[in-house]
Amino acid sequence: MALCDYAVKLTAAPQKVGASDLAPLRAQGLADTDIHDLVQVIAYFNYITRIADGLGTDPEPDMGPRPPWARR
Repeated sequence: MALCDYAVKLTAAPQKVGASDLAPLRAQGLADTDIHDLVQVIAYFNYITRIADGLGTDPEPDMGPRPPWARR
């Protein structure tokens, strides 16, 4: 759950993420390199989603319908 909470915060309110947000991740046994990798994956998915949304790209056919909150 700590990973998900961190991913949501970094996605929804990146300006509010600080050093104290790393403590729950470290408490779950993540090392600094693990946290670095986690941030890279979260950032990449945020980036590529914004590119796709900005260009009006439709999801791949096998992805199924978008959830209601993500529909245009």
